[in-house]
Amino acid sequence: MAKDIIILGKKIEPGQTKIINFSFAKLYTATKVEIPIIVSRAVIDGPTVLMTAGIHGDEINGVEVVRQVIAKKINIPQRGIIICIPILNIFGFLNAERTFPDGRDLNRVFPGTKTGSLASRVAFHFTKEILPMADYCLDFHTGGAQRFNASQIRIVPNNKELFELAEIFNAPFTVYSNNLSKSYRSTCEKLGIPSLLFEGGKSLDNDKHIVKNGVDGVLRVLAHLKMLRPEISLPENKHATVLIEKSRWIRAQKSGLLHVKIACNKYVEKDEFLATITDPYGQMRFKVKAPNAGYIINVNHAPIVHQGDAIFHISTNDGTRSDTENLD
Repeated sequence: MAKDIIILGKKIEPGQTKIINFSFAKLYTATKVEIPIIVSRAVIDGPTVLMTAGIHGDEINGVEVVRQVIAKKINIPQRGIIICIPILNIFGFLNAERTFPDGRDLNRVFPGTKTGSLASRVAFHFTKEILPMADYCLDFHTGGAQRFNASQIRIVPNNKELFELAEIFNAPFTVYSNNLSKSYRSTCEKLGIPSLLFEGGKSLDNDKHIVKNGVDGVLRVLAHLKMLRPEISLPENKHATVLIEKSRWIRAQKSGLLHVKIACNKYVEKDEFLATITDPYGQMRFKVKAPNAGYIINVNHAPIVHQGDAIFHISTNDGTRSDTENLD
């Protein structure tokens, strides 16, 4: 006999797909703010995969990845359960902003508190009522502001299970990145739930190539877990994921207009010409060169920069982790 699956008080029967509204707050007009959660359960028992996007309200590529998973019915599993939440930060999405109306970053307040800020309350109820259902988590993000990320999976170093999952997902890059305090990923780790964080593109942008990388990765992971229905075809693995164990930010040495000369994803040699920074008056032209050979996995698309701004993220092989703070 199949066990009862109850999410937010709603029972999900075998073979059923149900939209459940996660209601947690109201607008000033007393209108309820609801987060739609799409739950699909197979007749056959199996693992539960939770897919989330829109933790930052301005990160549209991730929303589109999960939307396509639903629209193409990839979320209807052969076995187990798939839970899709295309937009976790509804407030930010409505305002086209990264944060909640209180200025809080949802990805910095996990696991949240019952009586804290609005963002903290959402994190708390999500962590208590939805996250424990998951056996695996796939979380979709983009680069912050105008920083364009190459498609990448981020995992902590020295975790064999996550590394194997990242290889299966097969994004162009797999990047070692330590968990940030009070992030969704760190909460998953504490709960013992394997999670992959996908990054690709930039905020307030919808890039079809980035989205395809995300959807293709979902297909591969579901196939590995024997959850993908046989009528859905798998994408070809043209190249193995490139592991980035160490990386650094290249920062602007001058303030001015930024003119990028190379594309994201590119492998560059030491001293290769990457960009110029000029002043508006035609008096200064500064060349930005690669400090080492490596892959460019993030490019700043901002037209103007200040001295010290991060403008490129490049892989390194020198055995040190310098300036690797997460800017997303």
